[in-house]
Amino acid sequence: MSRRIIISGGGTGGHIYPAISIANALKLIDPTIEILFVGAQGRMEMEKVPAAGYEIVGLPIAGIQRSLTLKNLSVPFKLMKSLSEAGRVIDEFKPDAVVGVGGYASGPVLYMANRKDIPTLIQEQNSYAGVTNKILSKKAKRICTAYDGMERFFPAQSIIKTGNPVRQDLVNLEEKRAEAYTFFGLDPNKKTVLVLGGSLGARTINRTIAARLDEIKEQDFQLLWQTGKFYIGESKKAVEESGATNVKVMDFIYKMDLAFAVVDVVVSRAGAGTISELCLVSKPCILVPSPNVSEDHQTKNAMALVNVDAALLVTDAYCNERLMKEVVALVSNPEKCEELSKNIAKLGIANSAERIANEILKLIE
Repeated sequence: MSRRIIISGGGTGGHIYPAISIANALKLIDPTIEILFVGAQGRMEMEKVPAAGYEIVGLPIAGIQRSLTLKNLSVPFKLMKSLSEAGRVIDEFKPDAVVGVGGYASGPVLYMANRKDIPTLIQEQNSYAGVTNKILSKKAKRICTAYDGMERFFPAQSIIKTGNPVRQDLVNLEEKRAEAYTFFGLDPNKKTVLVLGGSLGARTINRTIAARLDEIKEQDFQLLWQTGKFYIGESKKAVEESGATNVKVMDFIYKMDLAFAVVDVVVSRAGAGTISELCLVSKPCILVPSPNVSEDHQTKNAMALVNVDAALLVTDAYCNERLMKEVVALVSNPEKCEELSKNIAKLGIANSAERIANEILKLIE
């Protein structure tokens, strides 16, 4: 009889893409494995997971809003319903192991799996563990992490440092440079700055770039700007009105390998998945941590790099005032770029998805 695994979590690309990478790695090791995803209704995973070829079930779970809102009154009811649904899904699918990658849905699923004595594995992507994972870790058989020092949050005997799974195509980038310049319509003779706003978009970064287009068009570098779907309309309009011909604007970059192949400097939020990719591709980067995440974990992720001279940091509050100064200074300082590249490369871990897949299979054996 084939082995069965539930992978739960999602909410953002930072949780979904690692989850899909782990599923793909499991299938490569054993094509007969049956995998079921459990996500949150109405969230990104409900679309991305089926597109990757996997079945997904949605729970009615929702997070607590930070602002005072009536929506928060329904959260306990949604949680109770999600726990009940998670129990039903586990009883019907009968998994041999359950994996949590973070995000709303992983809480109820791992909690119910632990109650039913099904082995669980947590994949903690950040350098600062969230409350849910701290609670669930007490019964988890294995906790896969990407940073050192995680015994501050988890039982030391359960931790294994595997790194975060990243896209499988971020290798041999040098060979893709010529193709990448053509794909994006960029000038091979100019340096390129990649601005990433995450899959949903980063308002502060996008507004800063839009406000500085007159300054950017005078520079002799070019800008490849991913705005996220919510900001593409206003950003395109701003670029057209400014007449900045050295700015290419896109809502989402599906060929991230090609983007990384041509860039000289990256501006990005500090989500765990993005940082793992930046470590692997060894690009000098300026991180602007999002202040809108639980327990300010993006700042903690960024500081793990900044403290070893592997990245520069601009806070969200000072983004408008400082970001472009930092970009211009870094692009024109090849020695600093070289130093940042060298230091960030030391933090990269390859084959993370395969390592995690092997840990999951060890739990079953």
